[in-house]
Amino acid sequence: MRIQLAQRSEADELLGRSPLALLVGMLLDQQIPMEWAFTGPYTISERLGHDLSAAEIAAYDPDAFAALLAAKPAVHRYPKSMAARVQQLASCLVEHYDGRPEAIWADVQDGPELLKRLMALPGYGKQKAQIFLALLGKQLGVQPSGWREAAGLYGEEGAFRSVADVVDADSLVRVRTAKQEAKRAAKAP
Repeated sequence: MRIQLAQRSEADELLGRSPLALLVGMLLDQQIPMEWAFTGPYTISERLGHDLSAAEIAAYDPDAFAALLAAKPAVHRYPKSMAARVQQLASCLVEHYDGRPEAIWADVQDGPELLKRLMALPGYGKQKAQIFLALLGKQLGVQPSGWREAAGLYGEEGAFRSVADVVDADSLVRVRTAKQEAKRAAKAP
């Protein structure tokens, strides 16, 4: 299946072939539109002049990396703080997974273990980890036993709750509609 989270072919192509780009896009997916977040890894790679590398990002001068993300158009609404988070994520990947994000799920025993590994990543709380686990299962075929249960509501088949369910422009609209309805329901007396 082809990733279509950025809704831009070149950015989505990078997300589909680079687990690091996908992890970074998920990390950036807060307080900005999803397409902007998932285009971020492509923008960073363009500015670096090549595909993303966890080792390079981890070793990058923090001020220079923040400037790279802040250049117009900015990668995120909060480029300095998100640059620090991306570098923390990259450092964690270097330290624990030899810089290879796919090692997070390569030898995992089951869904709960994968969820635990994802939640241990900087910037990945339970909800973000569950959404990413659902994305891995639904779109990349990473389906250890119990993955749907570990992903919670995001793992449900036929749901339109998160980026895990976005496979085209139509499903993006359905996810946005479902999120708006959930917000309205939460505000209702």
